[in-house]
Amino acid sequence: MAAIWVAFGTGKNFMYLDINAICHALGKDRSTALPMFHSFTGCDTTSAFFGKGKKSAWEAWNAYVEVTEAFNNFMNHPYMTVTVNCKQFQLLERFTVIIYNKTSNLDSVNEARRELFSQKNRPMEKIPPTQEALLQHTLRAVYQAGIWATMDQCEQKPPTPEGFGWTLESATKTWRPVWSNLPVASQACSELVKCGCKSATCGGRCSCKKAQWKCTELCSCQCE
Repeated sequence: MAAIWVAFGTGKNFMYLDINAICHALGKDRSTALPMFHSFTGCDTTSAFFGKGKKSAWEAWNAYVEVTEAFNNFMNHPYMTVTVNCKQFQLLERFTVIIYNKTSNLDSVNEARRELFSQKNRPMEKIPPTQEALLQHTLRAVYQAGIWATMDQCEQKPPTPEGFGWTLESATKTWRPVWSNLPVASQACSELVKCGCKSATCGGRCSCKKAQWKCTELCSCQCE
């Protein structure tokens, strides 16, 4: 086996990393799973979970080693089909819950969102993505990991990104991430929106009117 070293850092932080020693310490399964782990938790072509860096993701991996099976499955089967009902996605869904709440016993990101938002008062930006958004994110991660998994091929022939969390803008001919296929919450659940106006006679100066929305039953001012 070839000895592989990587030069890393600059100045006083420059060092040589012994890749063989790192792989030996991690073990074969985690070593081969690293590309998919990196893609899923955020790289140059896939987004990271807001406020959750590699350290949080690594701690979640240590707490939920079962997700290694999913990572390796995607590496061994590049560009495989992913649905919300497949075992691999369900493992990733549970892993995502752990990233946001290590003590949670929930498997569903939607249930975790509800618990963290309604019972633990977490703000929207600090709860997991919806299951639909997570699926699109997973598709992008699978596509990127598929490119890395086939990098030893002299002529790679990856499938089109369409359907892997990307869509082609016809006007600009550029690829745009598909964040979710669900309707925007402020439009689909407008009855849950309320302004902070305390006066019943604000004269239409509330935040709802400024946003060109109609006040809901939850608003105190009830502007028309």
